[in-house]
Amino acid sequence: MARVKPRPAAKPKRAKAVREGSLRAPKRRATPARPERHAHAATATRPVVCAVITVSDTRGRADDASGDAIARRLTAAGHRVGGRAWVEDDVTAIRRAVRSVLARRVIDVVLLTGGTGVAPRDVTPEALAPLLERTLPGFGERFRALSAAQVGSAAWLSRACAGVACARLVVALPGSTRAVELALDELIIPELGHLVRLLGRL
Repeated sequence: MARVKPRPAAKPKRAKAVREGSLRAPKRRATPARPERHAHAATATRPVVCAVITVSDTRGRADDASGDAIARRLTAAGHRVGGRAWVEDDVTAIRRAVRSVLARRVIDVVLLTGGTGVAPRDVTPEALAPLLERTLPGFGERFRALSAAQVGSAAWLSRACAGVACARLVVALPGSTRAVELALDELIIPELGHLVRLLGRL
């Protein structure tokens, strides 16, 4: 009787070696593209003509750092300062100065600096209130949000505001030079041509 040869034991299967580099690295998240400026923010077709009014009981032509900062930044951006005035913290004086520049057809924008705090003599918003046909609350909201990085919780004490009077943009800024520079650089100059165009002056 023939002997049955036992089958050789099956060799254990070797685990497949993982090839070097076969593991894929996790995909990197794409960096979001920086938002482009909206089409409306195109450069103005001509220099925007601005009047600058400084409201202060103490500052005048010789020591007006904030008014000078406004004028420098407007000029550097290609716009034109069509006039400057200095008035005391007085409702009647402020209102008279604003009416005077609004009477000049060449003026597109009126920028005031000073008198937007909470002290008894800070009356610029009250002086402007009856002159504004429409208010632009977004300006004050955005300005206070940005200024918090400079002055912290004191930002909400500012009453900086903006509105429209006689188809002109009117903006009341604080008397602080840093605050004025912040508002011009981040809010006013980037949208100046757009806003003046919306008001039908370009």
